Amino acid sequence: MSSLEESNTAAPKVAVVTGAGSGIGRAVALTLADAGWSVVLAGRRKAPLAGTAELAGNGSAVSAVPTDVTDPAEVAALFETARERHGRVDLLFNNAGMFGPAVPLDELAYDDWRGVVDVNLTGSFLCAQAAFRLMKAQDPQGGRIINNGSVSAHAPRPHSAAYTATKHAMTGLTKSLSLDGRPYRIACGQIDIGNAATDMTQKMQTGILQAHGGTAVEPVMDVADVARTVLHMAALPLEANVQFATVMATNMPLVGRG
Repeated sequence: MSSLEESNTAAPKVAVVTGAGSGIGRAVALTLADAGWSVVLAGRRKAPLAGTAELAGNGSAVSAVPTDVTDPAEVAALFETARERHGRVDLLFNNAGMFGPAVPLDELAYDDWRGVVDVNLTGSFLCAQAAFRLMKAQDPQGGRIINNGSVSAHAPRPHSAAYTATKHAMTGLTKSLSLDGRPYRIACGQIDIGNAATDMTQKMQTGILQAHGGTAVEPVMDVADVARTVLHMAALPLEANVQFATVMATNMPLVGRG
């Protein structure tokens, strides 16, 4: 059998996408499914996950596993379910996240700080750790983890201490995963996204606080452009890796922010 025939008959690659019930996670999951991937959808709420699966169509290999990424037992169950259904995991898109309240630093409640850290950082760690364990043990060995970092991993917005801190920390997690994954053919990259048009970024189009104290409407980009970038990163052979990619609305005021 030729290499082309082998590639055409090979089993679909398997992805786990967190935060898959809406926004960037939904767009990425649908793009992966359209490209022939088997996709396991994870998120807290069952109904939005079912909506993503429905959009993928009955012929797609898309399934939903409601998961709280802050709960180690639920994360372990997510990846065990993926392994049982598909035999392996080739990709984790580590996407689940939340902004938290946009309030001055001295008014940020401890519970609000902790909530953002638990989801954005601890949840990402737990999912990456579970994926890493599975990718290390499976045969053929290896896989890829793509972390959703955000342009807030580079520059903060006003009143965003918790979110910005977790996204800076995500960069450290990405680098550590890249280093620790080398012996096991586990690649890790990070996509830093700026102003993709989703429900979470509606404020961009009505006016959002700027560093100088005023508000301004900011341009947004189609979330499909983000999904295509993730697909490109995911489709690379494990011998190649996009370590960091920044995808943003061309005219958003990131460069020179402040």
